[in-house]
Amino acid sequence: MEGKQLDKHEVSRLKVNFKTLEEFENFREYGQQELSMKEDLEENIVENDSDSPFYGVYFGNKLVGRMSLYMIDKKFDQYFDPSQDYYELWKLEVLPGYQGKGIGNSLVDFAKSKGLPVKTNARQRSDDFWAKQGFEALTYQTDRDRGENPYVWFPKGVSEQI
Repeated sequence: MEGKQLDKHEVSRLKVNFKTLEEFENFREYGQQELSMKEDLEENIVENDSDSPFYGVYFGNKLVGRMSLYMIDKKFDQYFDPSQDYYELWKLEVLPGYQGKGIGNSLVDFAKSKGLPVKTNARQRSDDFWAKQGFEALTYQTDRDRGENPYVWFPKGVSEQI
């Protein structure tokens, strides 16, 4: 890591296999069960599926940060104007001891680099993190949001659907 900027980390698509499942166990051990993607992974396991929605950052051979990034078809878009395909970012998590090193920023920047709007739900008092990433809280709509706390990132030319 010497000589590299701490705020940029390589984001890799995670293969859906038993090795990744084993790596996910590290996150559960740190008490982040409500954010665990292990169940998602077990449901979607196909040996070495390279089209998985899971992305991660490694420090050496250790998975230290991860997220799920799902493409949502524009026919389900209730957030963006003009209506369009967008990404839903779920379960962003960085292991304790690796937090504050730009790993979360790298994962979010990777999602934004796809050029489509990105929606997430702020959890565990993470509103400040999302605001620093350029995300904005949406106007809460009871029928649409049902207890969620949606935050979105708007690419140029896109705004909130009213």
